[in-house]
Amino acid sequence: MKAVVLAGGYATRLWPITRHRPKMFLPIGDGTVIDTIFEELEADDRIDEVFISTNEYFADEFEEFLAESDYDKPTLSVEETVEEDEKFGVVGAMAQLIDREEVDDDLLIVAGDNLISFGLSNFIDYFEEKQSPSLVAYDVGSKEKAKSYGLVELEGDRVVNFQEKPENPASTLVSIACYLYPQDTLPLFEDYLSDDNNPDEPGWFVQWLQSHEDVYAFTFDTEWYDIGTAASYLDAVEGYLEGDNYVHDDAVIEGSDLGDNVHVMAGAHIENSTIDRSVVFPDATIVDSTLDESIVDEQTHVEGLELTESLVGAYSQLRDE
Repeated sequence: MKAVVLAGGYATRLWPITRHRPKMFLPIGDGTVIDTIFEELEADDRIDEVFISTNEYFADEFEEFLAESDYDKPTLSVEETVEEDEKFGVVGAMAQLIDREEVDDDLLIVAGDNLISFGLSNFIDYFEEKQSPSLVAYDVGSKEKAKSYGLVELEGDRVVNFQEKPENPASTLVSIACYLYPQDTLPLFEDYLSDDNNPDEPGWFVQWLQSHEDVYAFTFDTEWYDIGTAASYLDAVEGYLEGDNYVHDDAVIEGSDLGDNVHVMAGAHIENSTIDRSVVFPDATIVDSTLDESIVDEQTHVEGLELTESLVGAYSQLRDE
């Protein structure tokens, strides 16, 4: 079995934090978002190769990440795009990857910005039992949230209707961009695209596929975070920290009050400040300031300010004049 980790987006909603950094590299505890996926794929012997599907713009960052990691399975598979408006769409990129890497095996596809808790090995067990295209579904608990995803309607665990980003969702059960396709399903990517179907979101392919053959849904009810915005990233940090704080041993905290779910990285210096539900990147300095629900990137200096729901880019110098 092969696996593809989708990492081709530009994460514009998280700029400037992700202007020059793949959002999969956002820190979660001692690792990053994408580490949580790689660790599971590395541990499952049924997966013999992992492709990271990314774009040319971030290829060097991923090469450096892999060179410094202990992972054996991942290799890069690079889309030839460097701008958001040049993207092929996820389905188009998948068809190209299958052709480029000559994939001829069962294929697991998972979005690299998923912070999941259900265990990919459990999903693979489920797929091997069904021997049919399968997806992972989760109840987001809100019809407003469901508008942003592929809506899944089930009879038992068989998908009987799939609607990509419906305007008026009838339920709150959605697909989370984690799929398993049998080997003989892979040629259908090209069939789908040759009929001028939507090449963008992977849910459009599932919606089309479900009308051609049986598709099944593996559901779970533990935590899941789709990291696409600053708020969802901070939600993921909060879920990971479970009300505690993460302060790196090399960080310096002086005369400051850290609330809940504060993530402070190596070399950061926080002095006479109040920080709550925020992330402070390496070597940032926060002095006489208040941060709430904010992200401060590396090598940044913030002094004498109150920041709420703010994103501060790397190397910024912000002072109260």
